[in-house]
Amino acid sequence: MPAVRFGRMLDWLYPPRCRHCRERIARDESYFCHLCLQQIRLVSHPLCTTCGRPFLGTSGADHLCGACLGRAPRFHQARAWACYPSEEGEGQPLREVVQRFKYGRKISLGKPLGRLMARGCEEFLSAHPADMVIPVPLHPKRLRWRGFNQAVILGREVGRSWKVPMEPLILLRSRETPPQTQLAEEERRKNMRGAFSVNPAKSVAGKTVWLVDDVYTSGATVNECSRALLKAGAKEVYVLTLARAV
Repeated sequence: MPAVRFGRMLDWLYPPRCRHCRERIARDESYFCHLCLQQIRLVSHPLCTTCGRPFLGTSGADHLCGACLGRAPRFHQARAWACYPSEEGEGQPLREVVQRFKYGRKISLGKPLGRLMARGCEEFLSAHPADMVIPVPLHPKRLRWRGFNQAVILGREVGRSWKVPMEPLILLRSRETPPQTQLAEEERRKNMRGAFSVNPAKSVAGKTVWLVDDVYTSGATVNECSRALLKAGAKEVYVLTLARAV
């Protein structure tokens, strides 16, 4: 059966729908309907050349943000597909989908979200080819409670899209930490300190790594992960997240 005809039959049997509002969409759309996609603020220039934080406005050159000037991150650069709103307002379709994926256990959302990361950050990823994709790990206790690691699902799709192997067993959560959501920025850094280590049975020596997580908030988690990877001999660490808190 020709591929086009098969695709039409699939559309008739299982019409593709927006991951947020469930409105019917064309198969070649970006997993969100046009109306929901308009409400999502994609990360665009100008932005911080290191952590990828987007600046207000649509003109001007990329430069270091105040946070990175004051305290240089351990990773080399970070980028995200879209902005993650901290409060009600613009960008809620993405926020609600991420919440359903992460806390509502809607694991099927991970595949399209991972593909959006891989596609939306194409310029960044092509500029920094990697040897492996490493997801931010959960502590075994948290993993048992949740049942899955969202970073593994996202990282798997990024790896597949770019034909880069994913290594979920290299980076370990060596210490259980309280949730970061209610902590101030400095408390987040202290909370994460020493929380990650590299599996002694694995090697990252001389390797360039794409470190994947769902949301970049303060950067404390990915910074501590990067510290562990670089200490173990990784050449460079580039952070890729679905969303960036603004």
